[in-house]
Amino acid sequence: MKHISTFGASGHQLSELQLFRGSDDAPAIAGRLAGCAVMRVETGQPVAHGRQARLYIVLRGALAVAADTRTGMADGTISKVLPGESVGEQSVLDEEANLASITALEQSDLLVIEADLVWQLIDESNALARNLLRLLSFRIRAANAQLRRRQKLGEFYRQLSMIDGLTGLYNRAWLNDVLPTMVATAHGAGTPLALIMIDLDHFKKFNDSHGHLAGDQALRTAAQVLSGALRPTDCAVRYGGEEMMVLLPDTSDKVAAAVAERLCERMRQAVVFGDMRLPLPHITASLGVASLQPQQDEHALIAAADAALYRAKEAGRNRVALQEQPA
Repeated sequence: MKHISTFGASGHQLSELQLFRGSDDAPAIAGRLAGCAVMRVETGQPVAHGRQARLYIVLRGALAVAADTRTGMADGTISKVLPGESVGEQSVLDEEANLASITALEQSDLLVIEADLVWQLIDESNALARNLLRLLSFRIRAANAQLRRRQKLGEFYRQLSMIDGLTGLYNRAWLNDVLPTMVATAHGAGTPLALIMIDLDHFKKFNDSHGHLAGDQALRTAAQVLSGALRPTDCAVRYGGEEMMVLLPDTSDKVAAAVAERLCERMRQAVVFGDMRLPLPHITASLGVASLQPQQDEHALIAAADAALYRAKEAGRNRVALQEQPA
């Protein structure tokens, strides 16, 4: 920045400065500001005037203020400071240099007021104190609104990251996040929890015969079967590849077996292709059912369902197998 004048010699009036509007002692304040430096900053240049906290008031031009990187909230948000407006109040109040990125959007002239003088003026001018409080209140409200928007956006993307893009079912990340809690809740409340592991039969052959686009449609069809057959409290997950999973909270092993049989039958009835003249228009699935046992964790529960699924495949596929009961 380049020193070009003082406020008293600049020709600008105190009434132009928002922080000082409504002052009863305007002549006295103007006298106190008369010797303050007016600095010029060129387009694109940062506002850098040492490491000391200062108040900057735009007399001509405009500044861009980026979010402060110290807050961890720097996300590209830019505030525009126009003639008569100020920046740096927070730095003066907390006695820290303003480290936020402030640059000139165009050639700009800035009134620079040192922190000590700002505090003297606050002590002497009720109008300045009121204007400063209003300004800070407005900025706090704006920051809170921005934070709420970021939180909502963050939650949206978090939820989005938990959904499988192809099938619309929950994904493995969601399962890893939720299943341990479901297991702990079931153990703590003494309620049952059942899990069904599902594998589409001969899916590689299906892909080889009809192509990967048709395979994707088969996966979507299977997901629709699961979503359409479950209760609101049940959860369907794409576990990986052609493997899917259903979580049945508060569900006994007998009810879980009946649910699995219903899903198996609906898979047989599901039509992947609208054109029935094409070969293999249907899909089938093998299903393994397991129920949470005392002191069992989520990994053992999944392993039990997976073992039951393996037995369903060994028995000829397109069927349901239950976990082996402990001796």
